[in-house]
Amino acid sequence: MVKNKKAFITGIAGQDGSYLAEYLLSLGYEVAGIVRRNSTVEHQRNRIDEIEGIELSYGDLLDQSSIENALLSFQPDEIYNLAAQSHVRISYDIPQFTTQTNALGVLNMLEAYRRVCPKAKFYQASSSEMFGSSVDEDGYQRETTPMTPVSPYGCTKVFGYNIVRNYRNAYKLHTNNGILFNHESPRRGSNFVTNKVVKSAVMISLGLQDKLELGNMDAYRDWGHSYDYVRAMHLILQQDKPGDYVVATGETRSVRDMCEYVFSKLKLDYRDYVTQNPKFIRPEELPYLKGDSSKIRKELGWELTYTFEGMMDEMIEHWLEIFKKEKV
Repeated sequence: MVKNKKAFITGIAGQDGSYLAEYLLSLGYEVAGIVRRNSTVEHQRNRIDEIEGIELSYGDLLDQSSIENALLSFQPDEIYNLAAQSHVRISYDIPQFTTQTNALGVLNMLEAYRRVCPKAKFYQASSSEMFGSSVDEDGYQRETTPMTPVSPYGCTKVFGYNIVRNYRNAYKLHTNNGILFNHESPRRGSNFVTNKVVKSAVMISLGLQDKLELGNMDAYRDWGHSYDYVRAMHLILQQDKPGDYVVATGETRSVRDMCEYVFSKLKLDYRDYVTQNPKFIRPEELPYLKGDSSKIRKELGWELTYTFEGMMDEMIEHWLEIFKKEKV
C-alpha cells in the first residue's frame, strides 16, 4: 500500500479523472485537482460528487496563475494532466479553443510545474489521434509510428506530446506521455460514439426513441476501459526514468461491429434503427486505429482486466438501471 503520496489531477471531473482519483485514493494517496468554474455546478462535478477525500479548487489550463497557486498550496509528488477539449469531431467546430486548451494549456502546466514543484513526476494524456493516417506495415501503431494527425484535436495533441518531451530533455524533468487509444466506460459523455450508441439502443429497446443517427459506421477503433487505462497512468509515474508508452488493447472493431453487439444484447437488429447523417462525418476521416502496447506490458507489467464485451455490457447495464430508476 502506497502511503502519504500526493497526486494532483487536472480534468479530475472527467471520465478518466474520476476513475484515477478513486484508484489513487484506494492506494492511500492524498488527491487534489482543479475544476473549471461552471454556472451549473451540478453538472461539473457529477462524476466525483460521491468520491470522498478529494481536495478541489477552481482553475483552468489557460490561467497559469491558478495552476501555480494550486500546485504551490498542494505540493504534489505526481501531476496528471488529463484536462482537454477532448471531442475530436467538435475540435473542427472550435479549433482555436481546442488549440489553446490542448496545446497552450499543456505548456502552461509544464511551466507551472517547472517553477513550483520540479521534483514531482508529470503525466501527459496523449492520444492515438496523433498517429492519424499512419499505420505500420503489420497493422499496428506504436511509439515509433510517425505522427500524421488528421484533426485539429490530433494536431494539438502532437504539440503537447512534443513539448512534454522537450521539457524532459531541456530541464531534466520527469515528464511522461501515455499515448492512450480509445477508452470508454459508463462515465463517458453520451455525445461520444460508444455511450451514444449504448444509451440510444437502450432507449430504443424501452420504446423511448425511434432511431439513432451516426457518422462513419466503418471507422475502426481500439476500445478499452477507462479503469484499466488509469492504472496504466499510475504505473508510468512509478518508474525511475521518464518515458512514453502506448496504452491499447491491440484489437480493433468498427462502429458497425459495436452497434451489432450492443443492439443484439438488447435483442434488436441495429439495421432497423441506425442511419447515417453527414453532419456527424469528420471533414477528414480517421479510418483505423490499433495499438501495440507491448512496451508497457513487458516493461511495466500492465494488464487488462476488461474485455470489450465486458465493458459494453457494463455500459448497457448502466443505462438500463438509469431508465429503470427514472420510470419508477
